[in-house]
Amino acid sequence: MTTIKKTTQHAIATATKKISADSIIKNGNVLNVFDGSWSQQNIAIAGDKIVGIGDYHEAKHIIDATGKYIVPGFIDAHVHIESSNVTPQEMARILLLNGVTSIVTDPHEIANVAGVDGIRFMIKEGEKSQLDTYFMLPSSVPAVSFEHAGAILKAADLKPLYQEKTVIGLAEVMDYPAVFSGEEDMIQKITDALVSGGHVDGHGAGLTAEQVEIYMAAGIRTDHESTTEDEARARMLAGMNVFIREGTITRDTLNVIGAVTPLNSRRFSFCTDDKLISDLMTEGSINYSVKLAIEAGIAPEIAYQMASLNAAEAHQLTEIGAIAAGYQADIVILDSIEKVKIDTVIKRGQVVVDGERDEALFNQQKATFKSPKIEHQVKKNDLVLPLVTGKVNVIGIQPNHVETDHLHLQVTPDNGEFKTDYQQDIVKMVVVERHHGTGCVGVGLVKGFELKEGAFATTVAHDSHNIVAVGTSDEAILKAIAHVTDIGGGIAMIDGNLSVLADLPLPIAGLLSDQPYEIVNDQLKGLHTAFESISTARGFDPMLTLSFLTLPVIPALKLTDQGYYDFYSAAFIQVEQSK
Repeated sequence: MTTIKKTTQHAIATATKKISADSIIKNGNVLNVFDGSWSQQNIAIAGDKIVGIGDYHEAKHIIDATGKYIVPGFIDAHVHIESSNVTPQEMARILLLNGVTSIVTDPHEIANVAGVDGIRFMIKEGEKSQLDTYFMLPSSVPAVSFEHAGAILKAADLKPLYQEKTVIGLAEVMDYPAVFSGEEDMIQKITDALVSGGHVDGHGAGLTAEQVEIYMAAGIRTDHESTTEDEARARMLAGMNVFIREGTITRDTLNVIGAVTPLNSRRFSFCTDDKLISDLMTEGSINYSVKLAIEAGIAPEIAYQMASLNAAEAHQLTEIGAIAAGYQADIVILDSIEKVKIDTVIKRGQVVVDGERDEALFNQQKATFKSPKIEHQVKKNDLVLPLVTGKVNVIGIQPNHVETDHLHLQVTPDNGEFKTDYQQDIVKMVVVERHHGTGCVGVGLVKGFELKEGAFATTVAHDSHNIVAVGTSDEAILKAIAHVTDIGGGIAMIDGNLSVLADLPLPIAGLLSDQPYEIVNDQLKGLHTAFESISTARGFDPMLTLSFLTLPVIPALKLTDQGYYDFYSAAFIQVEQSK
């Protein structure tokens, strides 16, 4: 007899009360996400499944939820685990504490460094955790054809991975020109995803309503890049499932939530996209998105539906997202609906978090991965930025946003070169290719970090993950680059005396720590303290902000290892303006 058959027979026997349930949650106020109603019910669980709602009393284990509220486990509709700087197992520990029982992740970051080996590493690590981790295969490695990433993944490279049971589709298609032109390999990637029974996610940053229609025509059905109500509404009206994002620097919820109405809410879900472990610990994950939505006036029933059923259906995950017979027993018990105060988390029928459980008891297995070597020979001469007129293009950061401003400013050349302009807060930014030793070094200017001295560098640089650094002197920039190279990848803060103030080693592909998330959080705190000693800027995350200044598929001006890339003209431009 097959395992599935035995499980089905056991579920039926429990549902018909021929045998006792494994667990019963009794006397709680249960949310039916199909119609938004609350009712006091008992929930019967057999194995990892809910088998009945109602008059069930006999069980091996009873959970009394009197006076509490019961909702489905939360689902993060789109997240990059790598942005937390911890492994999938460590990510699971913190997410389960926040009521997140399933995530849909895109291992795009590690794929850009280590290719298929990186993807397989993430899949295997995800299988070791109690969290359900579903994978969408990265559609654009590199993000655009001119990027120097650590790998190039064609449709033929991705196709075998659809055999993995946790792979459910193709992730965030960000190369709009490839879709628009019907580029052969991109269309093959989309076709392979659909033929495998999966689906295709979008990444429509900056796309017009007409361009969104082209994505829909290509079979792309979701998007997480809405930053305004109008953008979200345009995607919804086109038939897309819209994932409202609340990450560390992409704080879009309050700007977008006004597009949600009782009539269209089934087209909306929540995601975090990129969120640091420190924010996951202090704010939470999807539970924080629910809280924000409720505070903004969304009915709690709709907010919890968006956090569960809507996300599940958008990703064609038919066994999660609801408290109903036949659904996986992923359940969150709350003390408060509005405050999203979590009492107990049940995953696949097992209590994984409650008031008496020490979360450190999660059984972790050490992650091991042979990372590609960091290769570069950057020298001081590579950082020289010659100027004649001093009329320059400058990247203007937008705090808590991944978009940038394209600024046109005037600086005064110093002996024919750029030197830090403290008065205008303009400092040098450098991107060094680290995967193949090509010798490519991009040099540009950035405004907004308010550096007084020193520099900082990171090997987390979306999406190709070369080394990116910013600083007030070439010497400090070189020191920061050298340090992150010496530690095998990571983040480093350097002061004006060229001393290392703080660092975060990321030995797994220069993206992930091999340490528990508590240690990573302490290291991040040290980096923030160090940054505040060399800068007057506050109110945004400087490391994550810097990491997105290299992403050419996001408006407006970005820096790659080949120089400035202007998103709107789709072309490389010089630092110094021609006119």
